[in-house]
Amino acid sequence: MPEKCSPNISKKDSYHLAGIISLLDKGGDFNLPWRDCLMPIAPNFLAIERAILECATVGCETIWVVCPPKIQPLIKHRLGEIVQDPVWISRKHDVFPSQSRKQIPIYYVECSPKDEGVRDSQVWGVLYGAKIAKKVSRSLSKWIEPDKYYVCFPMSVYPSQHLRAYRNMLTMDGNFFVLTDKGESILDGKKVGFAFEKKHLGELILFFWRNATGKFDPSQPENERKNGKYITKTLPLEERNSGRFFTFDYIFKNIEKEMFNMVEMSWYYEIDTWEGWKRFLSSEESQILKYPKLKLLNAGKWNKIAEEED
Repeated sequence: MPEKCSPNISKKDSYHLAGIISLLDKGGDFNLPWRDCLMPIAPNFLAIERAILECATVGCETIWVVCPPKIQPLIKHRLGEIVQDPVWISRKHDVFPSQSRKQIPIYYVECSPKDEGVRDSQVWGVLYGAKIAKKVSRSLSKWIEPDKYYVCFPMSVYPSQHLRAYRNMLTMDGNFFVLTDKGESILDGKKVGFAFEKKHLGELILFFWRNATGKFDPSQPENERKNGKYITKTLPLEERNSGRFFTFDYIFKNIEKEMFNMVEMSWYYEIDTWEGWKRFLSSEESQILKYPKLKLLNAGKWNKIAEEED
């Protein structure tokens, strides 16, 4: 698995890598009663679970799942609120291995009602999830604000378990891109994991807002009058709220590329369509993809904060 690393990249001592998973996609051509991310990729192994494990594998301290409120109960019932860190779950030489495990919290972020039908795209889900992760973490302490955000996608399959060897690389300065077996990244429109630094978050959100259209024509001159009344020109239906259709390569094309790391996968499949899903299931790689033997996902939940009785 080849890798590329820019020179003169420093590593930080402490790091908060926040995992972001956006489920605000419009869905493929499955047309099932449940969300596409709940499609199985192996016996008792769902696409969303592979994405959660990818975040845990690369060393995310927290995982933020952005999803509509209607599907949140089902996904939360399946995933729970905890995933085990693969590095710390089986330390055989520890005196008490069960006590040295590291639990990674999973937070569920509901999209804002103002975004529904306006900008509820998968791209905006990533930006909104990163914004909420920053806001919540900084409200607790400025020292736990995320330093970098790792984005992964449920509707693609690749050997993400091999990313465990590159956890230290993600704590270095610069963006991080996972490449397909053909050398393509998210900047080429492929749904493979990538990470961007916190300094880019504000720039990306601002770029989204400046280029997304609303209901009214932005080119209309201000204070335009006709017969003493202000005239408001609306855009055609197909041109309104263009943020719903923004792609990752369009939004993230402006992030810095001078300092970056890249890791290429040995195989890659997109399963967001019926043909892509069948292509993966009929491949040799689908025979080796299995639910992990270790209980990384156990639908665990955190204990609630004690409350006084009425």
